[in-house]
Amino acid sequence: MKRSMPRFDIIGQLGSLRRYARSLTRDSTDAEDLVHDALVRAYERRATFRSSGNLRAWLLSIVHNTFIDKMRSRKSDAARLEQAGYLADGSTPAPQEHSVRLAQVREAFFSLPQEQRSALHLVAIEGLSYQQAADASGVPLGTLMSRIGRARDALRKMEDAAPSKTKNHLRIVGGPS
Repeated sequence: MKRSMPRFDIIGQLGSLRRYARSLTRDSTDAEDLVHDALVRAYERRATFRSSGNLRAWLLSIVHNTFIDKMRSRKSDAARLEQAGYLADGSTPAPQEHSVRLAQVREAFFSLPQEQRSALHLVAIEGLSYQQAADASGVPLGTLMSRIGRARDALRKMEDAAPSKTKNHLRIVGGPS
């Protein structure tokens, strides 16, 4: 005898999930990403939901746990990036002109939000494929691609705002040449 899965009314819960995610993240884009990730997790674990349970409470707890997992991941990533910064600071300085430009590029890169910086680093610096980077970050492929797109856009805007003397060497990977 095949056990039937409980019927989920996810659509009816989206408003609550989005409001809660927004209160956790304080950012509508991050909230949408959080809800998406939580719904994927809920779907993957739908067999653990008890049909007598409260679907809304179950989904909200998944949003909460997903948020906590992301925060832990971000702190871990930040610690690794900070260590990488210390290692980079210990390197031999380049010739003056390139050293100044490299410092500007580094400053622009480190001014990106952590999730964008991490996604761009995995793809542009580590050479991972988008799927490998998404797996490494623990985020869906679409989320990773969105973060990379936002990071590249932010770097382009920073480059466009730079004085013309300093613009000659920066090329955004995946952007216009």
